Amino acid sequence: MKVRNSLRSLKQRHRDCRVVRRKGRVYVINKTQKRFKARQG
Repeated sequence: MKVRNSLRSLKQRHRDCRVVRRKGRVYVINKTQKRFKARQG
């Protein structure tokens, strides 16, 4: 999982990337390609 300040470029890496909020943090998750995961902050 990558930790980034901005997730804007990361959500465009794959068409199945989703931006979700969990416990006050912003995550990028991908069900089909598990390697595209990121967290903000």
